[in-house]
Amino acid sequence: MAAIDPRTLMWTRACELIDRAERLHRQFFRPTAEPIRDAIWAPPVDIVETESDILITVALPGVDENAVTVSIDNDSILVAGFRHASAFPRGSLVHRLEIPYGRFERQLSFTGRRLRLSESELACGCLSLKFSKQPSMEGRLHV
Repeated sequence: MAAIDPRTLMWTRACELIDRAERLHRQFFRPTAEPIRDAIWAPPVDIVETESDILITVALPGVDENAVTVSIDNDSILVAGFRHASAFPRGSLVHRLEIPYGRFERQLSFTGRRLRLSESELACGCLSLKFSKQPSMEGRLHV
């Protein structure tokens, strides 16, 4: 009887575990055709502050501009919406789904500062928001 190399067994077991993890991921994170009420992902943001403005960029690849809402109240900004799943051809085999789909929401809070939305644009997969700072208020932005 031939001896089995332990390294071969280790790599075989590791590959089996990776395959199992990917199957479980596909099973539990399937794209859904129906809207989900609670937010299931939060888009990444970049925040840059100048002397007179706060510039916020929200990464929303593949999101239609009609599917995004921006709400501004006294102390926070809320960007919310829905990203629809891509249409997969019938009978296709999905190997990996890493781009989030479904309802998204990102809330940014700020205290002691009055901001006024001066510009907004959704282009190239990014929502750009420009807020003018009101000179009478001082405070910090909290993400």
